[in-house]
Amino acid sequence: MASETEKPRYLTCERREIYALLMLSAGMMGAYTYNMRGGVFCNAQTANMVLMAVEFGHKDISGALYYLIPFTAYCLGSFISEALPSPVKKLGFLRWDTYLIAFEMLVFFSVGFIPLEVPDHVVQIIINFVAAMQYNTFRQMEGIPMATTFCTNHVRQVGVALAKIVRKGDMKAARRGLVHFCMLVAFLVGGVVLTAFCQILQERAIWIAIIPTMIVFIALVRADLTSEHDMLDRKPSGH
Repeated sequence: MASETEKPRYLTCERREIYALLMLSAGMMGAYTYNMRGGVFCNAQTANMVLMAVEFGHKDISGALYYLIPFTAYCLGSFISEALPSPVKKLGFLRWDTYLIAFEMLVFFSVGFIPLEVPDHVVQIIINFVAAMQYNTFRQMEGIPMATTFCTNHVRQVGVALAKIVRKGDMKAARRGLVHFCMLVAFLVGGVVLTAFCQILQERAIWIAIIPTMIVFIALVRADLTSEHDMLDRKPSGH
């Protein structure tokens, strides 16, 4: 029987290096849609909700109703990422998380071929869909709830950790706050790198996001086929 002090064994898809790479990729997605596809951030839906409210406030009903499209894409991404893991598990080959990362790489590769002349909404909706799937699939990093497509909660958690350090000298909170801070740095680096490549590669700059996702994919495939193949039925934390 494992001792109480023994650290739990986390799946590869729950490890912090995987989450850091996902945050790096998310920063790239956000920078890409902002720089190249309409000046918007497609990794979450708060901004779209605000824009819908503004359009309704301006009595532009058709403009407001447009935002139902990205909302639907995001909702559909969440629905599919919730519905598919069970059927995928029955295949007994790879985890759902691994298939999702492969799908993300395929999407990034395909988006790079969509000319800038195509309406920005097309790519925005595609990124909405993919971001929702990633957000709903990767939920906890080594027991810590995480969002891998946007930064709001990470900023909040850093503030909470600082308060606990100042008030109580809580070093456990300090370690958790440092994890969230590292995720913010990863996101920032992803945005900086992708922005630089946008000036060089234009619409194909999204291909740079394939690099961190490829690293994640290789790690997940290796685990699924070897050390964690007998744990394909095990759900990651938070599910």
